[in-house]
Amino acid sequence: MLAGAVAALIAAWQFSLLSIDASFMVFAAVMTALSSVLQIQVPRPKLQPAVSLTIIFLAYIEFGGSAAVMVAMLEGLFASMNLKVQDEGLNIRTVGVKTSIAVLAATGATQAVDAFLTPIGLFAEDNALLGLSSTVGSVAFAHLVVSAVILTAFAAVKDPKQVSSIMSRFIATGIPVYVLSAAFAGAVAFTVRQFEIIIVGLSGIALLLVFMTYKNHALELKESSSKVEEAERERAEAERLRAEEAERQVSDLRKVLVEQEESAASLKESREKFRHAAFHDALTDLPNRNLFIESLRFQLEKSRASQDFRFAVLFLDLDRFKMINDSLGHSLGDRLIWHVGRRLQKLASESDLVARFSGDEFAILVAGHNDPSDLLNFAQLVKHKLSAPFSLNGRQVFTGVSIGIATGNAAYTEAEEILRDADIAMYYAKEHETGVEVFDAAMHTKAVKLLQLETDLRHAPERNELVAYYQPIVDLATMRLMGFESLVRWNHPQRGLIPPLDFIPLAEESGMIVPLTMWMLRKSCSQLAEWQSRSPLNKGLMMSINLSGKHFADPKMVEDIRDILVETNVAPSSLKLEITESAVMENADAAIAVLKRLRDLGCQLSIDDFGTGYSSLSYLHRFPIDMLKVDRSFVSTMEDGSENGEIVRTIIALAKTLGLSVVAEGIESIHQLHQLRILGCEYGQGFLFARPVPSEEATALLDDRARWQSIIPDNNPAVVAQNREFSQLRIMKQ
Repeated sequence: MLAGAVAALIAAWQFSLLSIDASFMVFAAVMTALSSVLQIQVPRPKLQPAVSLTIIFLAYIEFGGSAAVMVAMLEGLFASMNLKVQDEGLNIRTVGVKTSIAVLAATGATQAVDAFLTPIGLFAEDNALLGLSSTVGSVAFAHLVVSAVILTAFAAVKDPKQVSSIMSRFIATGIPVYVLSAAFAGAVAFTVRQFEIIIVGLSGIALLLVFMTYKNHALELKESSSKVEEAERERAEAERLRAEEAERQVSDLRKVLVEQEESAASLKESREKFRHAAFHDALTDLPNRNLFIESLRFQLEKSRASQDFRFAVLFLDLDRFKMINDSLGHSLGDRLIWHVGRRLQKLASESDLVARFSGDEFAILVAGHNDPSDLLNFAQLVKHKLSAPFSLNGRQVFTGVSIGIATGNAAYTEAEEILRDADIAMYYAKEHETGVEVFDAAMHTKAVKLLQLETDLRHAPERNELVAYYQPIVDLATMRLMGFESLVRWNHPQRGLIPPLDFIPLAEESGMIVPLTMWMLRKSCSQLAEWQSRSPLNKGLMMSINLSGKHFADPKMVEDIRDILVETNVAPSSLKLEITESAVMENADAAIAVLKRLRDLGCQLSIDDFGTGYSSLSYLHRFPIDMLKVDRSFVSTMEDGSENGEIVRTIIALAKTLGLSVVAEGIESIHQLHQLRILGCEYGQGFLFARPVPSEEATALLDDRARWQSIIPDNNPAVVAQNREFSQLRIMKQ
């Protein structure tokens, strides 16, 4: 800045105030004021002549070097002030630096021209245009060189590494600018010298108007360009937003597709699970009945296509599984089923199919079977392997199996028929305790008859085909009638009177025994109420009715019995309910609870067929019973001198110890009667007294209450009592 100030002072001293005239003042004021704001754009090369350089060159031509320096200083000040207005951040130092550079460049250029170029006669005086051109060109060249030197010096001070790049850019852009500025200055000077000043002024005004019009048009173009650029930016922004939205939509679509693929995979997996569950047993994971039937149909189709193709179905049912399940619990029962399934899979070949149907039922489809003996050997092997113990939670559990075999062939029309025949053979094996049975036509005929019998039995109560028969129960001490046992008979319209052994097991198996027993109970209680109302002697008459083990699973049984007693107006103490020992021992604890409720109701309780089943003496004393009933199988052989006589003696002794009464059934001879009286048996029934008879004949027996006293000639009560005491002494001695 100091060098610029010195150069400016020297120029001012050389350019005395006397040299300042009106034309210079106008020139300096107008040109320096407008130089910083007036710019002419050259369209194609994107270059513009520097007005400040043009003014400096004109000042040199018209007023000399000192005037050019002064104009450069003024132009620098005005240009810096204009920048100050546009940019509030411009400080005084920046103004000084820019003004100093302008002054130094002008001083160096004018001094160079005056000192070196003018003395060598560079300018042609005789040719005005040539001289003017050479003068302007010399000044422009000198100014370019000096400016380059000053710029290089400043660049070297700031960053020496940038000198070469700055110089190359300055030369590339500066030479065209200097050429244009010099040409413009020469043209203006030539025009002023050639034409009158007024014309020049008018031309200047016209040029100024043209320039202003051009400037406005340029501004409009700039604004239009800005608007276009803004529109382009908005369009680009919109395109960017659309692209982002498209990318987001594509991303969302990918997510949806991924979710759909995952859902499809999950759905496929669920379908596979459902399909597997639909055709497999949940406990053992073996094929279930549905898959077994489908495989059976396939084998049946193969047998129809080839007459030589044979296959077979083995239907298996575990023995004593219910007792295992009830005694050890369902969890252990399930483990037993699982182990049975695994054992069957190991026994079967790869071509065989092992399935579990439900509960304790399994089936094996033996494909390609031709030899019946091999099939029987395989069934026996299965039976043998399943009879081996299973280890469940450290406990050894034994079970057996009943197997029915049906050989498949083209004669069958449906797969279910083969399975049905194997099931029939299995039940035949279970019923006859043979273990393995092969189906034949006779089994099917019997099964059809049983099915028809079951159907007829279901309609028997509503058709009034059931009949109550009554067998008298006699007090063996007095030989008087003390009550009846009610026994059901079925008067079939085609088959006539069907004995209980032919339909009671069927009723037990089909579940009809419960409603059948309730029908008998209501019928018998109504008959008992009628007999008790006939005579005061009949008030103590008893009625015995058998209960099935199925009743203990019926939660309404006690309430139903109470309702029937109330309905028929029979005292509960007149009703004696007989239960087989096997029925109460299946689930002793549950049976005890039900028996206590019946005892609380006021009914008498009796264990029927005592000695024929499995009894636990530890449970027997806990049963709230009143009486034991000796089975006919023991009574009928007492006179043969067999051990059954001792069994009867032991049962009676046990009853006496427990404070229970004893009823002997099946008495058919006087010898049996004598022995039972001697042993102290209180009551008896059998053909010796009467067979089971309809209600009309039972009424006749009731009217002749002393008819059995003549059976024993000496029926002195004292003698009978003496015999009983003698029998009890024998029992105690034993």
